[in-house]
Amino acid sequence: MPMSAIAELSPATAPEAPDPQLLRRCAERRARLARRMADAGGGVAVLPTAPERMRNRDADYPYRHDSYFYYLSGFVEPQSLLVLEVERDGSSRSTLLCRPRDPEREIWDGVRFGPEAAREAFGFDAAAPIEQLDELLARMLLDRGAIWWPFGVHEALGSRVQAWLQAGRAQARAGHTVPAAQHDLCAVLDEMRLFKDEHELQVMRRAAGISAEAHRRAMRAAGSGARADLREYHLEAELLHAFRHGGAQAPAYGSIVAAGANACILHYRAGNALLRRGSLCLIDAGCELDGYASDITRTFPVGGRFSGPQRELYEIVLEAQRVAIDAVRAGARFTDPHDAALRVLAQGLLDTGLIPRDIAPDVDAVLQSGAYRRFYMHRTSHWMGMDVHDCGDYAEPGEAARELPDGSRQPASRILRPGMVLTIEPGLYVRAAPDLPAAYHDIGIRIEDDVVVRAHGACEVLTAQAPKSVAEIEQVMHD
Repeated sequence: MPMSAIAELSPATAPEAPDPQLLRRCAERRARLARRMADAGGGVAVLPTAPERMRNRDADYPYRHDSYFYYLSGFVEPQSLLVLEVERDGSSRSTLLCRPRDPEREIWDGVRFGPEAAREAFGFDAAAPIEQLDELLARMLLDRGAIWWPFGVHEALGSRVQAWLQAGRAQARAGHTVPAAQHDLCAVLDEMRLFKDEHELQVMRRAAGISAEAHRRAMRAAGSGARADLREYHLEAELLHAFRHGGAQAPAYGSIVAAGANACILHYRAGNALLRRGSLCLIDAGCELDGYASDITRTFPVGGRFSGPQRELYEIVLEAQRVAIDAVRAGARFTDPHDAALRVLAQGLLDTGLIPRDIAPDVDAVLQSGAYRRFYMHRTSHWMGMDVHDCGDYAEPGEAARELPDGSRQPASRILRPGMVLTIEPGLYVRAAPDLPAAYHDIGIRIEDDVVVRAHGACEVLTAQAPKSVAEIEQVMHD
């Protein structure tokens, strides 16, 4: 009996074996996708992974797979593509196209599975070298009613789809047809990915725990014993150390480490600014673990003690986050946490005099006039999952938009349901200006956690291990 393709790979040269639980989940997802495609008449789904990207000259950016592709395959090698052929009864056949084994290239780039070993290890029905893509797809699409592919995601995929269809049309005289319909595969996968199963949530809990420890480490580095020449990039290094030491593969996004006035720049990246004792530092950072992101923001005082004005604004943002988290319940709307946070922030802006009462006398006036946008210009939440700004509609499917007094139409906000994961991240950003009290100048504060909607009662805060109250932060920074 011949050896299996996997057995032919020695332990010293074999790629890391995939997680069996992940592979079961991927197979279940492919079956769910097949059922949804069958409801629309079936067809062929084509899903590539992400391309490798050149950084400069001979240096590549670190490779990261496409999230949709990984969601259905669990396969992380570049130059790969998944094909799912679906019949009207929901039965399906999966084919992986990937790089063949190449001993010479593997010396430089690492060991590959190759098609046969990948088919066996990952549970696909068939596999083939990626070089056969055009030939295979032109044949697979013959006499099919529809092709499903991710619109507007992969550069040049659309033109390649047209080439496959054109190759099929050349066989019309032989009685063959090509798909008359094209469907956006993302429209189906986005809805599937919006709801996380328990396996996904467990990975996200682990990612959150690693990220929470990273924030603790950064706080300690900027605490009472902080070095005089401490800079933003020093704290970024603490974060990266904690991510990798905890087992995460990479940051989920570019880490924000913003000292002083830099915290009022929403997408500021860690630079070389000094962390001056007595100023605030805002860190927005999270790791990616096994394909899933975490996203935490904490704001703390360099040296370990909040000043009076810093603490005053911090407590306003903290209370806004508390009421927003309380609003995350099954059956509520996606916009409910934002609306709850806004009312607290608006009241705080009035109480501190940042918004004078002759401009807006009460909370309703602040909200109606939009005066708060000078200090809070972003939304309170976004979906979380494989991507830090994860996919999924923010409008409720099938529910009509409502007409506003000015004649415009507002989509119905998404109803929160169990398994959805979102961030809660209110903030206040006070840039120095002559018309604002000097005590609040250049204070930027954001507090962000990741939460899971539960079937009953309160949501689960995945990132609760990261210190958040004034007392917790000051204690960590003085340990």
